[in-house]
Amino acid sequence: MDVEIRFLGAAKSVTGSKYLLRIDGEAYMVDCGLFQGPSNMRRRNWEDVVEHPDKIKEVFLTHAHIDHSGYLPRLVKKGFKGKIYCTKATAALLKIMLLDAGKLQEEEAKWAYKKGYSTHKNPEPLFTTKDAEKCLELVHTCEYDQTVLVNDRIQLVFRNAGHILGSAMIEMKLIGDNMSKEILFSGDLGKHKQHMHEAPFVKESTDVLLVESTYGDRNTPDIDPISAFGEIINEAVADGCLIIPSFAVGRTQQILYYLYRLHKNKQIPENIRVFVDSPMAINVTALYKNFKSDHKLEIEDKNHSVFDAAFIRYINAQEDSINLNLIRKNTIIISASGMVTGGRILHHMYHRLPNKKDTILFVGYQAEGTKGREILSGENDVSIFGINVPVKAKIRELDGLSAHADMKDLHQWLGNFKEKPKRTFIVHGEEMAAQALQNHLVSEEWSNVIIPDFLESFKLFQSI
Repeated sequence: MDVEIRFLGAAKSVTGSKYLLRIDGEAYMVDCGLFQGPSNMRRRNWEDVVEHPDKIKEVFLTHAHIDHSGYLPRLVKKGFKGKIYCTKATAALLKIMLLDAGKLQEEEAKWAYKKGYSTHKNPEPLFTTKDAEKCLELVHTCEYDQTVLVNDRIQLVFRNAGHILGSAMIEMKLIGDNMSKEILFSGDLGKHKQHMHEAPFVKESTDVLLVESTYGDRNTPDIDPISAFGEIINEAVADGCLIIPSFAVGRTQQILYYLYRLHKNKQIPENIRVFVDSPMAINVTALYKNFKSDHKLEIEDKNHSVFDAAFIRYINAQEDSINLNLIRKNTIIISASGMVTGGRILHHMYHRLPNKKDTILFVGYQAEGTKGREILSGENDVSIFGINVPVKAKIRELDGLSAHADMKDLHQWLGNFKEKPKRTFIVHGEEMAAQALQNHLVSEEWSNVIIPDFLESFKLFQSI
């Protein structure tokens, strides 16, 4: 059995996770994500870096985040007809996220045509909601920790990665004529200690490892995030509003849990109002009742949860979303997207950034090229809807909430390996973060530690 891997994304970047495996000439993919962030990255989505999608046999998915799953409808549009393997919770999230992504692609194409900013006479979406619907028909769900027989040569086991609902690392066992080998795809790893999920599954050996490195060069502060969050809230809502750009999956639910705890312990104003202004986040939040074994949040009973607190209101109608701009204090507005790249958060930023009394709180990673990174970096103004909006609101950041393992967590997880992999690829990290993790592993006497380039290929095994 001959095995080759090609890095179609998440190589010296934190986006577009896609790994193409050729096993005895047949093609398989692990993850199938969209490139996000700067325009030069997003253009890769149109370059069709995946050749001959119709010849790919199967796709194995670590989790539902769009940078790991969002290219699936495009793959289907281009001819892919195989199975998409993932956990049950990931499948439920995909139904929400891919349909939403298709709708956004259609709306963006219409807007580009209307405003005439596309280089194409008749701009088309990268994929449509129909493509997303076809994609969902191909999803095949798997249980954690159970062996999945893909065929007589490939076996999978999905292990808890502790990142978001349904997230997994994938153990891929390749069975050759003379021996078997294992490739471990870490996916995105969660923290060792966290409120949302259990710690990532501990691995002690594998032949080849792909490990993420988002925070490979830094640690998050060792603070109590709930208390720190409470202090920011009390300062912000006294004479203004607190606006939180938040990822719809994972981060919004974490923030709501913290608010529940703070309110229950009377650490924030009793009459505070919290609005969740993201239809996707609302739909995702509802899933936490259906997948109680996949997280650690306190679900009080079958019909009531921490997300049903009386001070929390969920906003679906666009008119109600617009009316939130009229509120002046004692209010928290949570809206997507988390990096201010789209969604309802844009109109909240448009109205709130010029207001000195309001506070913008960032609670997650802000990638290069995003509006969130610009604001957090101290820019005096930022372009929203084609208009330069002055940044006069207070800008705050709450560290320690990331769903990603930080440097300490990565070192701890990697330190569990009793037998070092014969080859390790460091992926899903900007170059400095990947380099820092590589330096650490080399100092720990790991050999063949590689940071792959975009589109670079490697022979993994020959004649096994």
